[in-house]
Amino acid sequence: TLSLKLSPIGIFQCTKKLFLSERTGRGQTLEFIRKNAANGLSVANLVAGLSSVLCSLNRQYHHSCWLLLVGFLLDLADGAVARRLDACSALGAKLDDFADFTTFGLATALLLQPQGALDGLLAIAYVMAVFARLCFFSSAGIPFTYRGLPCPYASSLLVSTFLLTAGNVTLLHVIAIIMVLFMVDRGLYPHDKVLESQLWKKLVYAGGVVAVLFLPATVASVYCLVWSTSYIIFPFAVWSCAA
Repeated sequence: TLSLKLSPIGIFQCTKKLFLSERTGRGQTLEFIRKNAANGLSVANLVAGLSSVLCSLNRQYHHSCWLLLVGFLLDLADGAVARRLDACSALGAKLDDFADFTTFGLATALLLQPQGALDGLLAIAYVMAVFARLCFFSSAGIPFTYRGLPCPYASSLLVSTFLLTAGNVTLLHVIAIIMVLFMVDRGLYPHDKVLESQLWKKLVYAGGVVAVLFLPATVASVYCLVWSTSYIIFPFAVWSCAA
């Protein structure tokens, strides 16, 4: 028979190896979470957008609107998380743009309820405006400044209007045309770093989370309508990093 005898030194070495192995594994897990936390939020935004598309196709527009407002909040959070954790990457930027195009382009355009050729052209124009805004002039070349209205705010305004007017198609079409012009006119807008700026902006975001997740749809709609309208009309007076 063979017998194993471990000396105190051998036991110590085995314990040390096990401890170091567990610590290395824990460190790799934490590093993976750090690098992919923002990507997870972008994926959640993408899922919200795709779910909104399905709801609109089934004419469940109120559910679609709620998902779009959730996507709005997720989009504001993912950039802040990426910068906070120093996890910005080319892959993350592409994933974020794809999620934004799906949620704030395709899913939002379906709220216009296109019925004929002209309605369809307007929906296509809205989607293409989001596409152009994301691909061609999202950056102004000026620190902390966007070129063209960020599409999440255009989407939030349309969603809030839909909920408050019970889906008034005429009004939605008018607002959609205005939002298309705002997105493609290459006007300057400040970076919306609400989670990395003054305390009152963080409180605005927290209020948005509470309104969307826990309060009636009318309250959430009014809250997001005021929020997005203030950014669209008074971008630098209210929402610049120095404001």
